Amino acid sequence: MDWREVAVTVSAEGEEIVADLFYQLGCPGVSVDDPELLRGYVESGAWDYHDFGEVELTGTAVVKGYFPEDEELSEKLEKLDLGLRELLERSPKWIVQAKGISLKEEDWATAWKAYFKPTRIGKNFLIKPSWEQVEPLAEDIVLELDPGMAFGTGTHPTTTLCLKALESLVKPGQKVFDLGTGSGILAIAAAKLGATVKAVDLDSVAVRVAQENVDLNQVSDRVQVLRGDLGTVLKGQAEIVIANIIADIILLLLADLKRILSPDGEFLASGIIEHRACDVEEGMKKAGLEILERVEDSGWILFRARWAK
Repeated sequence: MDWREVAVTVSAEGEEIVADLFYQLGCPGVSVDDPELLRGYVESGAWDYHDFGEVELTGTAVVKGYFPEDEELSEKLEKLDLGLRELLERSPKWIVQAKGISLKEEDWATAWKAYFKPTRIGKNFLIKPSWEQVEPLAEDIVLELDPGMAFGTGTHPTTTLCLKALESLVKPGQKVFDLGTGSGILAIAAAKLGATVKAVDLDSVAVRVAQENVDLNQVSDRVQVLRGDLGTVLKGQAEIVIANIIADIILLLLADLKRILSPDGEFLASGIIEHRACDVEEGMKKAGLEILERVEDSGWILFRARWAK
């Protein structure tokens, strides 16, 4: 199948809003070229290795979404155009420019790899692309990853927030459900912290890629990858339920949460853009949850919650 890459150049302040718009339109993959973020990784030492040289700050970011070239493409592009026009009306001083090209599947699957480098997250996680070489430290928990065409390299704020939360919450022997697993990175991280995990995704590509990454990390004895509509394929309850998706889907799955989250368990909801945080917080409270923590990174929000006593 061929794919349509749509690249939106937007003022840096609008990066998260455009990314969220792509997600709402069902993009199975989104990438962000942000010079400020890139320079931050280079200067902080988070990347063990890079060859980008001097990074020039432009005040803009390029957000790229990928759509299959099928019968739904025209409708999705029209909705994207409408969303960008509304964004420009709200913020007329911003730069908002869009252009698109067609890609063969193999081009989309590999073109972004130059930007995915070994990255340290939290206290001990080391995310290692499968094609990169790195010498781990003794205390490193290595997450080897080849995201392929599934969302989730682990370096986006929505995922790093989850990784840091898991590092402090997961205890050996616990059961974890990962809803919308994407590349499987959060499920693999939980398993390497000692949990037994069920990872769910509706997208067949994500399920295949997640299983490949589970096998790559040698945690197939602790992670079961399932295809289905998030909570509906799960049986039993987990001490930790993760949903690193988008606000609208999180709100929809709250009805299933009572069935799958144990009475003393904790719910991690991420992938929430800042302007939707109030909607999610209100929905969680209506569902009977109390917010234990709200964490923000680069305009994205993670909520940690449990059942209200």
